[in-house]
Amino acid sequence: MSSYHTPVLLEESIAGLNIRPDGIYVDLTFGGGGHTRVILSRLEKGRVIVFDQDEASRDNVPEDKRFVFLQQNFRFLKNNLRYLGIEKVDGILADLGVSSHHFDYGERGFSFRAEAGLDMRMNKRNKKTAADVLNRYSEAELERVFREYAEIRHPGRLVALILRAREKKKIRTTGDLIEVLEPMTRGGKSNKFLARIFQALRIEVNEEMDALREMLEQTPGVTARGGRLVVISYHSLEDRMVKTFMKTGSTAPVEEVNPFGEYHPPFKMVNKKVIVPTETEVSQNPRSRSAKLRIAERI
Repeated sequence: MSSYHTPVLLEESIAGLNIRPDGIYVDLTFGGGGHTRVILSRLEKGRVIVFDQDEASRDNVPEDKRFVFLQQNFRFLKNNLRYLGIEKVDGILADLGVSSHHFDYGERGFSFRAEAGLDMRMNKRNKKTAADVLNRYSEAELERVFREYAEIRHPGRLVALILRAREKKKIRTTGDLIEVLEPMTRGGKSNKFLARIFQALRIEVNEEMDALREMLEQTPGVTARGGRLVVISYHSLEDRMVKTFMKTGSTAPVEEVNPFGEYHPPFKMVNKKVIVPTETEVSQNPRSRSAKLRIAERI
């Protein structure tokens, strides 16, 4: 399990769930199963329902009758619980990061550090790849992707490089893309820039922000009173949406929810101040550096 993915903020997130031995809990991002195994260790007659759209995560499934694995995107949370005959759960955990497995074994093109095809699909059953985005999207669509998901204010130059390059040949691999972006990666911050570009493509391919929005909006209807919603995010787009939802009950930007600041949220914040990894955890697992944990309780 640890070789697949090292769980981030493990103790803090498990404590945030406030686990009851007979409760029903949902791990929306099973991955290597690190969080799930600790939840199971705290249960007696309880159950854990886990979601993961990546078929590779099946290899980490424990043999435990209290455990149910669903190879599904967590945007289908409510329907799958209904299918299992579950109306309410006592806690929901979502660790939104990409598993270390996907970065360390670069065959799907998630990392700019490994030569691979530009796939980036979490679910291989989906058709659209990162190469499709780069080679088929219009100028306006590409600008939207990099403006919204890489948070580049003026992506015109970046998009122009892509458009010119793909006229000569298709951009198929991580190496192809790095070569295209070379004029913009000279200097000391090239890795940070490339990370943002690869992040934006991954978000677009997997519709991550739409899925997060849909999942969050379903949580009030499936969480029992006193139940907990625990979310670990890794970039500002995710964290902003999670924070706003927990505070207001809406996934829209806070200024659009109610201009007078009158909210009727279904959850109350448990940790008013965001929880981040300790220096010790970051030194042991550098990929935890950007993690932010927020916890809310169903009213």
